[in-house]
Amino acid sequence: MQGNKPVFLIVGLGNPGKEYVNTRHNAGFMAVMYLAGNDATWKSELFAKTTKFDIDGIRVIFAMPQTFMNDSGRAVRAIVDYYKIPIENVTVIHDDMDLKIGDVRTKIGGSSAGHNGIKSIDSAIGREYKRIRIGIGHPRDLGLPIDAADWVLGKFTASQLKEIKSVIDKIEL
Repeated sequence: MQGNKPVFLIVGLGNPGKEYVNTRHNAGFMAVMYLAGNDATWKSELFAKTTKFDIDGIRVIFAMPQTFMNDSGRAVRAIVDYYKIPIENVTVIHDDMDLKIGDVRTKIGGSSAGHNGIKSIDSAIGREYKRIRIGIGHPRDLGLPIDAADWVLGKFTASQLKEIKSVIDKIEL
């Protein structure tokens, strides 16, 4: 709570830096930037870029950790602690190779399924937060001989990017 207002945290996962723009691993960053809107003013704080809005008496903080994917929990923990946000008010949006491109799934808790950003957040704040998983497909399902790490750090094709943007447009918090 901040004052009497409930506070919600919406975290998009990704890697900072121009070289990671439009990569599959940055689907969370893409979603948060879209959801915050073009008029959002981002500032650096607590190991993240954040922007804040008051919506119907609720404070909403959008965040993009700047710690790189594998250490996302450090930023999420710092924000949760500083703003005293209960874990049930945290939503994390991230890429998921186990979902085909264009699929979105929501869940609370559960396994990290090998996602290092989620592992980091789980160890920092626990598992009982909401997750919005954006499908980026898996190279093996597409018959591509590409290592999973190279796949997530690779750029979306133009058609994949169009599909991802269409999916992000439909996300409901």
